[in-house]
Amino acid sequence: MDTTAKTSFHGPLTRRPRGLQWLFLIGLTALLSGLMLYTALPAALLIGPMLAAVATGALGAAIRVPTMVFAGAQTLVGLLIGGSLEPAILASFADIWPILLLAVLATVAASSFLGFLVSRWRILPGTTAVWGSAPGAATAMVLMAGAFGADQRLVAFMQYLRVIFVTIAAALIARLWVDTSGVEAPATVWFAPIRLEAFALTLGLAVFGALAGKLSRLPAPFFLGGLLAGALAHVGAGAALELPPWLMGAAYMLVGWTIGLKFDRALLRTAFKALPQVVLSIIALMAFCGGLAWLLHAEWGIDPLTAYLATSPGGMDSVAIIAAASQNVNLSFIMAVQMGRFLFVLLAGPPISRMVARWAGV
Repeated sequence: MDTTAKTSFHGPLTRRPRGLQWLFLIGLTALLSGLMLYTALPAALLIGPMLAAVATGALGAAIRVPTMVFAGAQTLVGLLIGGSLEPAILASFADIWPILLLAVLATVAASSFLGFLVSRWRILPGTTAVWGSAPGAATAMVLMAGAFGADQRLVAFMQYLRVIFVTIAAALIARLWVDTSGVEAPATVWFAPIRLEAFALTLGLAVFGALAGKLSRLPAPFFLGGLLAGALAHVGAGAALELPPWLMGAAYMLVGWTIGLKFDRALLRTAFKALPQVVLSIIALMAFCGGLAWLLHAEWGIDPLTAYLATSPGGMDSVAIIAAASQNVNLSFIMAVQMGRFLFVLLAGPPISRMVARWAGV
């Protein structure tokens, strides 16, 4: 398969051999991802490779990740999300459903309104702003956006920028209530022993999910097929999936490369031009969620930090780490609200995005 795309832009890497372009991308990916991991920035193994790919493309490289390799990476990400659905958290929805309903619907309504404004004012093209404004499920929204006509690259730009803003804000606000200076994320064991039977089952589920998604013509078939296969196996049959960190790290890297290499100079100009408005929309959504957290505190007596972390619009993994730093927050409540919103956005995101796009006239 030819993985070199034609381009009219000539840069320092344009006439270089394809192997040299890949070596440059790999080296820059290692540098950026390593720096992000060292400084504990969120989604380092996805954002680092994506930024490296953007820079590589801007220098004139024309390499591309093969389509089937990207399909495999999407399937693994879907399996990971499906396998992370815990029956205990799902069962807790029944106990907090009024608060859950308010938090989820209010946040989705606010984000959809902001996406509507950005689309209506033609700050970003098409339905991109609607998908990019969806609260939570960042990787899922990016993978599905392309199947519904949005510009996947700009959706990624909006989603991961918000993840960084929200994570930093949550960490800073948490410091007001609890000292997290001595708390770190658990060290990742990249090459831990693999349970071969579980790993074989996981790979079989990946193949089954990808084929089922493709044959049933799901939007984003590989991602959604993997997600449904993982959820059915884990929640339905109680199977424990084996997705080693090195494999998921490679999957995130491939997703980041695929998105980043599609950026060109014209698209970069569009992203930078829209940056102030996108940042304002992110800050507005964070402020709205802060107000919602105050309402939960005032009306239901939920402590302020628990309420804020529960309603924080994105960065679920980072929120979990921050919440675990203190015994004074209700971790189960935080994760139930975060997971509830994640599932709602995952299931209702496409129809909501299409409806808002119609209202915005795009």
